Amino acid sequence: MKKIYQITDDGKRELETELEELKGRRGAVADKIAEARDFGDLSENAEYDSAREAQGLLESRIAEIEDVLLNAELIKPTKSSKVILGSKVELKMGKKTVNYAVVGPVEADPIAGKISNESPIGEALMGKKVGDSVTITTPKGAISYEVIAVS
Repeated sequence: MKKIYQITDDGKRELETELEELKGRRGAVADKIAEARDFGDLSENAEYDSAREAQGLLESRIAEIEDVLLNAELIKPTKSSKVILGSKVELKMGKKTVNYAVVGPVEADPIAGKISNESPIGEALMGKKVGDSVTITTPKGAISYEVIAVS
């Protein structure tokens, strides 16, 4: 059974850009492997091992992105008063406010303000509306937020 990856249009474009950049690096990695081969015995050649490892990581990431794009389901922007996949949410914690976009796990990047709907914060926010309070249990203890805007 195929896994369906829910991503936003922006997330899809970011993955397509990353894929092109990674494919462009294939030649450089192949050149490093060829150069390392010239150093002699491959069984004791650290440069060769390192170049082959870099190639494996590159090809794995390319295959992963291609799989996501092949099985992607775009999240359609929908107006809702409740937090749904694709919503932008403004939360208040004391005097501090934070903004998050609720996205699928593939494009989650908490540092960039994109949280997965499968994360503890994302799960707690799903279905909430303006004025609702959300308490999230974290390793550092419980944190309470108030939803102040949903778009």
